[in-house]
Amino acid sequence: MATADLDGTALTYQVTGTGPRLLFLNGSGGTLVEAAPLLLRLAGRFEVAAFDQRGIGRSAAASGPYAMADLAADAAALADHLGWPSFRVFGISFGGMVAQELAVTRPERIERMALLCTSSGGPGGSSYPLHTLGELPLEERQARYAGILDTRFTAEWLASRPGDRAVVESMRGRLAAGKPAAVRLGEELQLRARAAHDVYDRLPAVTCPTLVAAGRYDGIAPVANSEAVARAIPGAELRVFEGGHIFPFQDPEALPAVIDFLAR
Repeated sequence: MATADLDGTALTYQVTGTGPRLLFLNGSGGTLVEAAPLLLRLAGRFEVAAFDQRGIGRSAAASGPYAMADLAADAAALADHLGWPSFRVFGISFGGMVAQELAVTRPERIERMALLCTSSGGPGGSSYPLHTLGELPLEERQARYAGILDTRFTAEWLASRPGDRAVVESMRGRLAAGKPAAVRLGEELQLRARAAHDVYDRLPAVTCPTLVAAGRYDGIAPVANSEAVARAIPGAELRVFEGGHIFPFQDPEALPAVIDFLAR
């Protein structure tokens, strides 16, 4: 990993793999460490640049509130730092929101783009307001999160599916774990930017081939939101996979399909 001072924002990043240049944009609160298994898969086909967004992971703490446009500018500044005039984009969940903002403000730089389990905001629909979960008691927050992660995750469903049950138990553990104040602030500022996200009316400005991928049982970014994004982006392709918000890890066909699209 390395750190770059990009217009006054110190971001920790890494570049791995060989092949077409691919910028990876992570989900809410996601770090390079947590994304390592996914980045390893992508690095098998691409030269992948990934980073901890401002206030997250090993990047510098955010100095105050910011907008999605600031995060898109961070992504473009990293590409400049790497000497990438153009590149492909993999945006998952929150990262898909950043990717949309990047694609409408700097369309000439993006060669191909995949938007996974994400939303446009505005008339295209917003993702579940995750910032409201922090107000709930821990057990209620854990239960609510499980139900939106995959709408099939009822007690009856999980009782007979140990793999899904393990996913939910891991999620519950993460929600219960104590976090330093700086980490909590970074995640809170990111959720504020997420809540204000609205790019829908500008999506026709996207010019690159785009794949919009959704999980059939996603309660965070419902399929209807992906359908709206795909309608708004000229020529976009929509794929719906079996799974919830984590469908790339639930449906064995999902990640290979996304990778093959980006590698074309």
